[in-house]
Amino acid sequence: MSTPVETGEPQKRRLTQAGRRTRERIVETAAELMFHRGAGGTSIPDIQAAAGVSASQIYHYFGDKQGLILAVINHQTDSKIVQQGPLLDGLDSIEALREWCDAAGDRQDALGCVGGCEIGSLAGELADGDQATRMVLVAAFDRWEGPIRSGLARMQKRGELSKNADVAALATALMAAVQGGMLLSQVRRSSTAYRQAVSAVIDHIESYLVRY
Repeated sequence: MSTPVETGEPQKRRLTQAGRRTRERIVETAAELMFHRGAGGTSIPDIQAAAGVSASQIYHYFGDKQGLILAVINHQTDSKIVQQGPLLDGLDSIEALREWCDAAGDRQDALGCVGGCEIGSLAGELADGDQATRMVLVAAFDRWEGPIRSGLARMQKRGELSKNADVAALATALMAAVQGGMLLSQVRRSSTAYRQAVSAVIDHIESYLVRY
């Protein structure tokens, strides 16, 4: 998996142990608030109150609100990859792809399909803003999509997936189905749209399997 891009956040390095804990608390608090309220609906005073820190501490660690937003994007990406790690590491079969997508659908059901995707929700709100934020979002989705590409490439290398299969395009199509399906599921409060979207793309990937 690729590493997160450099965000330019001040004071990210050379922190004391206490400083790292404070910074992590601020990011985790901001991530939770932004997931429920959006980045635009979350103010620095909101984060101060919820995290129990001062405005000067937030500006010390992140420079400004944009720096904090970039940290939140990386935090949500890291959390998503860690959460899905065991499944992401083994996406080299049709069964594994279905299991990964089913697990995400089950999680949406458990949440009542409220909130959508933590990364996708931020992307929908922030992608048309400044270039730096958009590029961090690009890197976030690339990191998440990478294990799909790697798994399909392993299938192709083993001769299980046709050489005619465009691994990169198929991985992007599945990620698009995940994101689009989650958005519709959020709106409709049902995971049906998500499950139908990802199933259709996996069926398409399955059509490239080499039959002996």
